[in-house]
Amino acid sequence: MTKRPEIKPWTWLMRWWQPPPARPAVPVSDRQRAQDLIRAVDAGGIPLNPARVNDIARRLGLEVSRHARVDETIARIRAALKR
Repeated sequence: MTKRPEIKPWTWLMRWWQPPPARPAVPVSDRQRAQDLIRAVDAGGIPLNPARVNDIARRLGLEVSRHARVDETIARIRAALKR
């Protein structure tokens, strides 16, 4: 009869609980980011970071002032997506 190796009481938990595998970051296109923003606004969300909204607009090729109102920028993004 072979002797079984000694297993410490907590090792079964360490073997059972494995952290989920890390997912590779999927690059999102600029157009997809803009569509996600518009979808969130249409669902009733309010963008809290105007710099992020401006960045999305600039990546779509729009010229945006740092002092532009967020709702005007969103309207311009919406028009750019329809083109």
